[in-house]
Amino acid sequence: MPDKHLSAQFDTELNGVSSRVMEMGGLVESQIHQAIYALSNFSAEAADQVMGLEGKVNAMEVEIDRELASIIGRRQPTARDLRLLLAISKTTANLERVGDEATKVARMIKSIIQSGSARALPTSDLRTASDLAAGLLRKALDAFARLDTQAAVSILKEDNLIDEEFDGFVRKLITYMMEDPRTISSSLDLLFLAKAIERIGDHSKNIAELIIYVVKGADVRHISMEEIESAVR
Repeated sequence: MPDKHLSAQFDTELNGVSSRVMEMGGLVESQIHQAIYALSNFSAEAADQVMGLEGKVNAMEVEIDRELASIIGRRQPTARDLRLLLAISKTTANLERVGDEATKVARMIKSIIQSGSARALPTSDLRTASDLAAGLLRKALDAFARLDTQAAVSILKEDNLIDEEFDGFVRKLITYMMEDPRTISSSLDLLFLAKAIERIGDHSKNIAELIIYVVKGADVRHISMEEIESAVR
């Protein structure tokens, strides 16, 4: 009977910390959507909203890690539960870094607006990549909530599309700068923004890899897609 009681308490604590992660994910998603709006409309107000959330996101990461340390110290979890707690900690770290990337985009947008070069920048490709990255984070959070390994594999494949978008955009920018050297400064601004967006996709991929680690006990970082699919089967 005491074991059941402790197990129920542990489940309650796990559910509580998982809910906090989803809440943090919602804040970060809000940052991304505001950053995309700021990019699409060169809106200083939207950029300010992104930066205004940074402190709250950072504080949530610290709070969740403190709670996780307390749970591990008191409950001494078994292998899978320990993997889950470690994965939650790493997920919050990835979410905090996604927030950092959104904040970088917001700061750059404000800088571009202040320089007066905003309307000269071709941002349509960036908006497409931003939407892909935002969608990938949403899928990663949904998959993490369900510990869905098949969804995790799909996310890993989809991240490759964002990488391809980034590579294609870089090639366009190089051509753009070669044809008109006067565009070099604005093109470098766009390259900075594109890299931040690509990093959002990378962090979503990291979360997907953590799902497989929790469920299968397999570390699938830095291995081929064929090996990942084999680990999930």
